[in-house]
Amino acid sequence: MRKCIRCGAEMVEDCDVRVEGAGNGIVLAASAKKLFSPRLGKPKVAVCPHCGEISLYMEHPEALSR
Repeated sequence: MRKCIRCGAEMVEDCDVRVEGAGNGIVLAASAKKLFSPRLGKPKVAVCPHCGEISLYMEHPEALSR
């Protein structure tokens, strides 16, 4: 359960980010300096139903330590 950093309400989790007009979507990479950096996964989104705050998070943050 994620809590909103603005109002403290319970957020709706496991939403998705989509880019309109493009089929590629968004992917998290290990390094911005490398052209072909290892992919860490797709970001997840949580949305606050009260104030509209949006939070991006990784479902498996342990991928950062690899």
